[in-house]
Amino acid sequence: MARGGRTKDRDTSERRCIATGEVQPKAGLIRFVVGPEMQIVPDVNEKLPGRGIWVAAEREALEKAVTKGLFSRGAKQKVQVPDDLVEFVENALLRNLINLISLARKGGNAVTGYEKVKGMLANDLADVLIQASDGSARGKSKLRQPEGEDSFIGILTGQELGLAFGRENVIHGALATGGLTTRVVEEAKRLTGVRGNGGDNGHRKGYETT
Repeated sequence: MARGGRTKDRDTSERRCIATGEVQPKAGLIRFVVGPEMQIVPDVNEKLPGRGIWVAAEREALEKAVTKGLFSRGAKQKVQVPDDLVEFVENALLRNLINLISLARKGGNAVTGYEKVKGMLANDLADVLIQASDGSARGKSKLRQPEGEDSFIGILTGQELGLAFGRENVIHGALATGGLTTRVVEEAKRLTGVRGNGGDNGHRKGYETT
């Protein structure tokens, strides 16, 4: 996203994925480190000490790294890889995304509720439209996503989105320019890739005018 100058502080450092061999920005990768018992530990927040081992935030890449023994190759030593590593990463990313949206809400940069979201969109105050993946297609189609790249997030269920807004179930949400919006979008992209289910996190079709 280019609106509001929100990309100026983005970390553009690049790393090589051990599964694909491609070099790309860290925002699209998952960092791993070798733990004290020679086990591979996901470091989704990039805070753990040790040499980083990087894998693209894509389910196929993660599964390849696990099944082909690429973590041992990347660590240059034999390491233990948990059987549920991919699921652990997915859950960690989910928690991060929920927490980020919650923080954005508390900071006044995220709203929920059809009328509030509609108002933000109508007044060009929303940078990102968020809609539950299991919400009514007809109901969701009545809201137009903002223009621009990465202006729609549709990877969370209504229950998961509800956790972010302190409610039981949420279908519609919106993020304003600035604040944590860039981080929310990046984390949503990583979760979309790891879930590997084709969840919407880009342009959405089917907008209705009535």
